[in-house]
Amino acid sequence: MKPDFVKKGDKIAIVSTARKITTKEIQDAIIIAKKWGLEPVIGASIEKEYNQFAGSDKERALDFQNMLDDKDIKAIWCARGGYGTVRIIDHIDFTTFLKQPKWIIGYSDITVLHSHIHNLGVSTVHALMPIDIHNNTIMSIDSLRDAIFGKKMKYTIPSSKKNSLGNCKGQLVGGNLSILYSLCGSTSSIDTTGKILCIEDLDEYLYHIDRMLLNLKRNGYFENLSGLIVGGMTKMHDNRIPFGKKVKKIILDVVKEYNFPIAFNFPMGHIEDHRALILGEEISLEIDKEEVIVRYL
Repeated sequence: MKPDFVKKGDKIAIVSTARKITTKEIQDAIIIAKKWGLEPVIGASIEKEYNQFAGSDKERALDFQNMLDDKDIKAIWCARGGYGTVRIIDHIDFTTFLKQPKWIIGYSDITVLHSHIHNLGVSTVHALMPIDIHNNTIMSIDSLRDAIFGKKMKYTIPSSKKNSLGNCKGQLVGGNLSILYSLCGSTSSIDTTGKILCIEDLDEYLYHIDRMLLNLKRNGYFENLSGLIVGGMTKMHDNRIPFGKKVKKIILDVVKEYNFPIAFNFPMGHIEDHRALILGEEISLEIDKEEVIVRYL
């Protein structure tokens, strides 16, 4: 199911399912939402504080639930990531949401919601969040507007020398690698059969990237995959004794026995130019030596 696209006059909620955040930190997002003609509704989790979280698990779950069930709210924009969404996911009732789906927007820790909701059969938007918006490019901000207002989406980027060339089609799934790894074995883990997987991550050690990818492999994520899109692998670390491979080489070695196209350097993730992607929708991925084209079908 695809939620209805938003239109001017609609209400968009801003909540935090993870780390704490202040109203001041979401001011840029409020301004932009109003500029788009939307009415921001600030959730009770904004300004709440319980250790590192935006309120207790119960408070964050209740705030998200209220926005999920409010028929006047047409989209929920998660204010930030960090950690905490997995602590509340099993306390959310999606019954009303499935009768009247709305756009859930965010990335990083919000991959918990993307994956869980994907298994319910509803599309979501992997895109920038209010906490980052002052650091994001105009193109990334505009791409979120295009995604939720229903503009036809297509991305063309230069091809990386490390890309595996080819064309494929499939339903787009994925998000943050660390979160996908952490969801393996749970009801929120996704089935990637015939789909195109996108991944990104931040602030990880190279050996742990290898560990996470091998775990996805052992869970069958690459077995019948149609294609792979790799976004920002930002601020990677190595130990005093080097791991011996950079991220691209790690990925290529893990999936070397498979024959699906792979696109590196896609503008998604913890980077300034973070383009919105609608997860759960059918796309085509075309990779040649000159360019990569992602086209929504």
